[in-house]
Amino acid sequence: MKTYIKIIIFYFLIILSACSTPSESGDGNSAQGKWLIPRDEVYDGGPGQDGIPALVNPGFEHAQSVDYLKNDDLVIGIKIGDETRAYPHIILDWHEIINDEINGSKFAITYCPLTGSGIGWNRIINGNETTFGVSGLLYNSNLIPYDRATGSRWSQMLMRAVNGSLMGTDIKTVPVIETTWQTWKMMYPNSKVVSKLTGFSRSYGVYPYGDYKTNNNNFLFPYSPKDSRLPSKERVFGILIDSKAVAFTFNFFSTINIFNTTVNDVPVVVYGNKNLNLAFAYERKNNGKLLEFNLANSSPSAIMQDNFGNIWNVFGEAIEGPDKGAKLKPVISFISYWFAWAAFYPGTELRN
Repeated sequence: MKTYIKIIIFYFLIILSACSTPSESGDGNSAQGKWLIPRDEVYDGGPGQDGIPALVNPGFEHAQSVDYLKNDDLVIGIKIGDETRAYPHIILDWHEIINDEINGSKFAITYCPLTGSGIGWNRIINGNETTFGVSGLLYNSNLIPYDRATGSRWSQMLMRAVNGSLMGTDIKTVPVIETTWQTWKMMYPNSKVVSKLTGFSRSYGVYPYGDYKTNNNNFLFPYSPKDSRLPSKERVFGILIDSKAVAFTFNFFSTINIFNTTVNDVPVVVYGNKNLNLAFAYERKNNGKLLEFNLANSSPSAIMQDNFGNIWNVFGEAIEGPDKGAKLKPVISFISYWFAWAAFYPGTELRN
């Protein structure tokens, strides 16, 4: 009962804050200097800077010992070398950013529960290492992280610094896969998973925003422009190549799993599976050769087979065949709610 009351109070405070811009809040989050995004469309989310505490180097459990995840819980997975790790939404709902490191590769998993967007960020910026925190500000309902090295503020879905000394700098993304716990565990049964023992007292597994993610009419903050081609909270898989944006519904992948196409003159392969709740995209060139992909039936993580006899996993790594060890170039891509994708990338090409 006490936990439920705390969640209601937290939710109520966020709703109250929806009417205040950063310059009105008076809590240290005042918008100073120039912004790349409209300053009057940057809103104070309520808890203030670091009020939602980002994690740094969290503890992990082995996938086989995890008992707090349901099969349909969503996770964000990463693979660096032979190591795989999963970052569950039910942890990220309460922390939004997890700063981590694997074998010298320093990255942050950034997740915004209000836009449903999870993106991997490189923590090395202009040769300098940093960690990211939650600024408490939002643009188009989307998370604005800040880097602790310079205090610059970044738009998560724009993947760019929008305020501060690094304004205009683009983040380097790190390939991640968002899917269900059941699918991830099937592909990577030896994965590590973030532990619930984070050092913070949170109701992990209880969504902190009520019916927000299932109610298409429930919005805590303004956004624009609006696009009515899909229900606002429908999850889409979007890809970006330069100025070209394409979004795929998961219904599109109910009949097509491998899509060899060209976006902005770049040959790409898009894989999606509605039943597995899985989607990813890569460029279709390897060592100067143009690849055509079909489904592979080698192992749970071996998804694609090309016209040269190579088998590729979900992270674009050739795990069998003459080019074993090769890696496909990732396409910038992530899953988000439709309303947010369409607001950040208006006029996007939609495949449904």
